[in-house]
Amino acid sequence: MKVKPIKRHKAIQPLSREHHQGLLLSWKIRTGLSKGVSTDRIKTYADWFYKTYLIPHFEEEEKHLFPILGNDHILVKKAIAQHRRLDRLFKSTSELKKSLNHIEEELEQHIRFEERVLFNEIQKVGTEQQLQFILEHHNQTKFLENTTDRFWE
Repeated sequence: MKVKPIKRHKAIQPLSREHHQGLLLSWKIRTGLSKGVSTDRIKTYADWFYKTYLIPHFEEEEKHLFPILGNDHILVKKAIAQHRRLDRLFKSTSELKKSLNHIEEELEQHIRFEERVLFNEIQKVGTEQQLQFILEHHNQTKFLENTTDRFWE
């Protein structure tokens, strides 16, 4: 069965592009672990990605995008809970392999949820004014790879 691509509103496209980098992070962690790369090396990269890209991305969604549905909306509550859970996983310093496995799995699930469910709902109920506001206020950061240690290659 062919899945039809989601037509994303131009205001939400930059956040969707950032999701692509998040999915790549999950792939890099998975690849590194399967190759037996030291968890310290993988964690160093994951921490860099988290601080540089994920924290600002989460803040952007919570400040500008989620209010369209309202913070009491069940889908928004779920996304915020997932943000908090990922935050705890990234900050965890014990049982690195377990934490990295959880980050890899949960980040991917979270992104799929936002792309397939939450963003569609926001697009459906958001007014053109609200979506335009996001477009004007989103601080899109061009992704620049950290090439210090390309452990996944």
